[in-house]
Amino acid sequence: MALAQENKQVGHEKALAQVTNQFKYEQWTFNGTVPGPFIRARRGDVVELTLTNRDATGNPHNVDSHAFTGPGGGAAVTTAEEGEARTARFRLLCPGLYVYHCAAAPVPVHIANGMYGLMYVQPADGDLPPVDREYYVMQSEVYHEPPEVLDDGRPSQTVEFSYPAGLREEPSAVVFNGSEAAVMRDQPLKARAGESVRIFFGNAGPNLTSSFHVIGSHFGRVYRDGDVLSPPGRFVSTVSVPPGGATIVDMNMVVPGSYTLVDHAIFRLDKGAVGFLNVSGEARPDVY
Repeated sequence: MALAQENKQVGHEKALAQVTNQFKYEQWTFNGTVPGPFIRARRGDVVELTLTNRDATGNPHNVDSHAFTGPGGGAAVTTAEEGEARTARFRLLCPGLYVYHCAAAPVPVHIANGMYGLMYVQPADGDLPPVDREYYVMQSEVYHEPPEVLDDGRPSQTVEFSYPAGLREEPSAVVFNGSEAAVMRDQPLKARAGESVRIFFGNAGPNLTSSFHVIGSHFGRVYRDGDVLSPPGRFVSTVSVPPGGATIVDMNMVVPGSYTLVDHAIFRLDKGAVGFLNVSGEARPDVY
């Protein structure tokens, strides 16, 4: 699912992950990661996608890409049963930044468990202005049951998906890149003062709208809703990204230090929606 006439192999696998500081959770993945791989293509490309279903529990899986034109966004022709591989081809008609996800029934369960990613379709006649660094960040929610109590009286460190909590839209955690520590302790974003940074940001949901904000910085350019043809917004501090939506933000890093990525529905910070962009370089007392 990458470039014209190139075949992208995508596999579904399950993986036990430390999604919060307290609990592990069985994620459903594309190619072993949450989110799935970031995919670049260009308007007019023909994408050939092969989906291999390695789910031993018997669930069907597929790919619904908001970049694809046709029934189900590709789900209708990529649905693979256990042990099956399905191949389909799609011509990209629309440039922009798009969410892709599994759309096998029940759709909310597959998305909530981690089967989502971003696909960037460049305009046919060019691309966005160049930047020094690019990053890929997706927000999502985790819905889990309370931990079981073990025989020794201690709570289990592994929790299971909660469909009722998802229906109530009451997440146990809100995270970036699949876990509470993914963009904080495990892999914070990095830059140097004087560099430009671009974040391809998506919201997998499945329920909550994100108010994406980087504390102490400004989005010098914002390509709202993944629209790369219209003039970008300028010097925006916070951008709304609905479930299933995406945006592209550019920043010029001026003052060194640690910048915090948050959903400015700010109580979600305490639910795990936090990350860091660490900027090194010389101090700028003329600015800060």
